[in-house]
Amino acid sequence: QVQLVETGGGLAQPGGSLRLSCAASESISRFSVLGWYRQAPGKQRELVARMSSLGTTNYADSVKGRFTISGNLDKNTVSLQMNSLKPEDTAVYYCKADRIGYEYWGQGTQVTVSS
Repeated sequence: QVQLVETGGGLAQPGGSLRLSCAASESISRFSVLGWYRQAPGKQRELVARMSSLGTTNYADSVKGRFTISGNLDKNTVSLQMNSLKPEDTAVYYCKADRIGYEYWGQGTQVTVSS
């Protein structure tokens, strides 16, 4: 069973930065897509950023230019660098990994942006 463990959440001030990391229990090269999603209270879970095994990336319009997704094959991690944080970025952030016929989710990490 694939395990995904997110770390790096916490409290940040508006305009600040956080870096989330998702450690996979096996090589990330075995997944077709790796991504970050978030869910704010009372809202549906939404895509934040994702990257394919071919290296293409997609971002939600709300985070373009502020967030960057990246993968590290040596460490089997996928990270999300979040800059210029806004209060509306407050949510639980989840890591997701896909391969044909399967999808795996992490347990989530809380990000709170507040002064």
